[in-house]
Amino acid sequence: MNECMEFLKPQLGGFFVDATLGLGGHSQAMLEASDSTTVLGIDQDSDALAIARERLSRFGNRIMTFHSNFSGVRAAVTQAGTGKPVGILADLGVSSMQLDDATRGFSFRVDAPLDMRMDQQTGLTAADLLATLGRDELADIIYKYGEERASRKIARWIVENRERGEPVETTQQLADLVRRAVKKSKEKIHPATRTFQALRIAVNNELGVLDSFIDDSVDLLKTSGVLAIITFHSLEDRIVKRAFQRQAGVCSCPPRMPQCMCGAAKRVEILTRKPIVPTEAEQTESLQKTRPIIPLRVRS
Repeated sequence: MNECMEFLKPQLGGFFVDATLGLGGHSQAMLEASDSTTVLGIDQDSDALAIARERLSRFGNRIMTFHSNFSGVRAAVTQAGTGKPVGILADLGVSSMQLDDATRGFSFRVDAPLDMRMDQQTGLTAADLLATLGRDELADIIYKYGEERASRKIARWIVENRERGEPVETTQQLADLVRRAVKKSKEKIHPATRTFQALRIAVNNELGVLDSFIDDSVDLLKTSGVLAIITFHSLEDRIVKRAFQRQAGVCSCPPRMPQCMCGAAKRVEILTRKPIVPTEAEQTESLQKTRPIIPLRVRS
């Protein structure tokens, strides 16, 4: 929180976009920083939007909300009609509220239907994916988005259960299946953690829209505007770093390529030499893993 505010500087006023509004904590900090700050909050979770609107209602017309995935940032800013933002913030991944709500199917701590949709008004659920995708498709998702080494075995067991007329439809069924498939592990995390992460990412297409969000954000920001992105795991982190490097003009093409094909163009200045991590006090308080942020500033 503090590091984000240091780079975004909402105390100077202006129009900001909180592209992942959640329960409104970051937006509240920006709005409290200055009476001349306005915020557009975007979120695809209707429940979170309702809570955030109530929480931030005291700020009146200085807070606007838009129901969308963060990939809809361009449409949201256009609809707001307030001009170019001076700052855009995105806090990626699942929220604590979504994890704590037993009915949403994000966590294996309690038994619930395997939903995992951040926007419950549209799209396929995790149970739908497990009921329809082939073994290889499931294995690819679990390996690519969860970096799970036992992905082939887990996918095979899911499909074999389905073919026996015992589809995996609840969080406990999936967690138990993965535990049996992975067997003993020296890691401290639950054996099903990576599989749950992979299915959640696939259901919500979390990584598929990240590149376009960064491109749109750079287009939308004012000159000297700041984009800061909080990431939670290495898959997000790699995509953000590569996109920022490309926007900073760092070519990623093979050395022998006759010309740049990756689209690198120096449009921004990356503001830190390496990602920033929260202080020990904040990590202890939040009881979460490190969530590094990478800010950049749009060049003239």
